Amino acid sequence: MRGLKALIFDVDGTLAETEEVHRAAFNDAFKACGLPWAWDQPLYRLLLAVSGVRERIVHYVETYDPPSGAEAMARIDEIQALKTRIFNRLVDDRHCPFRPGVERLLEEAKSRGLKLALATTGPIPNVESLIIANLDYAGLDRFDAIVGGEAVEARKPAPDIYRMAIDALGLPARTCLVFEDSLNGLKAATAAGARTVVTPSVYTANQDFSGAFAVVSHLGDPFDPYEHLGGAGDRDRMVTVNALRRWMDDDDDMRSLLTIGGRSVY
Repeated sequence: MRGLKALIFDVDGTLAETEEVHRAAFNDAFKACGLPWAWDQPLYRLLLAVSGVRERIVHYVETYDPPSGAEAMARIDEIQALKTRIFNRLVDDRHCPFRPGVERLLEEAKSRGLKLALATTGPIPNVESLIIANLDYAGLDRFDAIVGGEAVEARKPAPDIYRMAIDALGLPARTCLVFEDSLNGLKAATAAGARTVVTPSVYTANQDFSGAFAVVSHLGDPFDPYEHLGGAGDRDRMVTVNALRRWMDDDDDMRSLLTIGGRSVY
């Protein structure tokens, strides 16, 4: 089987610029729990190198030795749950609109018979809140699989989350395209065998996405074209199903040209 069969989306930073809302939710949860912590943007950019709410807090305590660190470790389940509730409330208040082109591509992909999946290191309730806030409750029905961080032992850049999503769709990895915004996500998807389209977010724009299938500023809309940053898509201005299929066919043809009789031409 070859050709495009499914689109798999990361959530935070990819579907929407959620990270500032996550940072606000972390800080509100810390304050409510009596912790003297306040993560500013430069610190949070560093902390984003670690995927997962719990893992991020543990990394912060172990790396920066903040006051009340032992207390936070003892209450980490409480902090995580409170942070999730605060985030969901902020999303419900529509603080997280989808990035340009996301809703358009989701609708087009579904109408063209492609399977859709979400793969996130965050909790499933966060994902559901974001989808409902932007697409209403019926939006959840567009996805054939939703895989959250609780389902895997190893977080990104380990490939576990994408391998699970690909398995849930029942497709070969080479027929799936992953959409990501971070280097950790790119590494995870690549290790799972899928080509990856990267749309850098506010917090990941300075990362090196060498090896990505395509890098564009966002997915593009008719009056808001994307900026091509690398890889496939230099002659397009919107990520569409037809464009993605053409990019993949061109890539497959190039790989075929580079191999003769099972060995590299070079």
